[in-house]
Amino acid sequence: MTAIDTRPPTDTRAVTTGDARRPGHGHRRRLGGTNWTLTVVLGLAALTVLIPLYVTVAMAFKTSEQSVDGNALSLPFPFNPGSFASAWELTRFPVSFSVSLGVAALTVVATLLLSSFASYAIVRNWHKRFFRWSFVYLLAAMFLPFPVVALPQIKLTAQMGLDNPIGVGILHAMFQLSFSVLLYSAYLRSIPVELEESARIDGASTWQIFWRIILPLLGPMNATVGIFAFLASWNDFMMPSLITADPTLQTLPVVQNIFQSQFGTNYNVAFASYLMAMAPTIIVYLFAQRWVISGVTQGAVKS
Repeated sequence: MTAIDTRPPTDTRAVTTGDARRPGHGHRRRLGGTNWTLTVVLGLAALTVLIPLYVTVAMAFKTSEQSVDGNALSLPFPFNPGSFASAWELTRFPVSFSVSLGVAALTVVATLLLSSFASYAIVRNWHKRFFRWSFVYLLAAMFLPFPVVALPQIKLTAQMGLDNPIGVGILHAMFQLSFSVLLYSAYLRSIPVELEESARIDGASTWQIFWRIILPLLGPMNATVGIFAFLASWNDFMMPSLITADPTLQTLPVVQNIFQSQFGTNYNVAFASYLMAMAPTIIVYLFAQRWVISGVTQGAVKS
């Protein structure tokens, strides 16, 4: 009695072609190559940042005659570092830098604390209507720019005695709250609730859970929110110029406005001042940029 072969016929074409017919083989090969279109686009995008930065550095080291010759891309020759000394004196740089640093520090600390508190309460009480509507309210505030409420804010800060750098830092934190809560909420949803439940079984309170478990896990997002808050506060011009009543306590961006009027032709001094003001933001971002990327991407997908 002859056995019947029930196996499906073999496709000889698949055998002869080998790995070329394997599923995903060509896809893996394409992933390993270089995407020249994307590389060129990224290179052009990088030039939009590198060229202005080069012009700023080159103009800062030029003489007054070189800065008005109409060739911003030329190298500084002779080399003139004296522009920084002039900018240091004209902007009262130690005072202005200290004020800007204090405002930015207050903004970062207040933003981190208030945003993390609010986000934790909202995410862990999402089943309650009040917290859901609070989240919607905060998101709606993102579409409310400062110029719309500038006059009421000026009047309120003056009446409360906050027409000073402290008031500016508080307002900066308030306007950063909406975006920061959005980032924190997405990140907190990726943290397992089982960690908190285990701590509650051991007798931990809500505050202990937040400070000892949740806050350490928010490290990447704390860095992300802190960087955004620092950059927004350090570079802001409109709010300090309208809120701060004492001109001797203005931040660096406001003080540098003198180069747009009285010293409008001293481009080398102006760019030297701009470069000194840019240095802290560049340094902070270079050291913390990896935290910014990881914080945003880790909160994008819920585990």
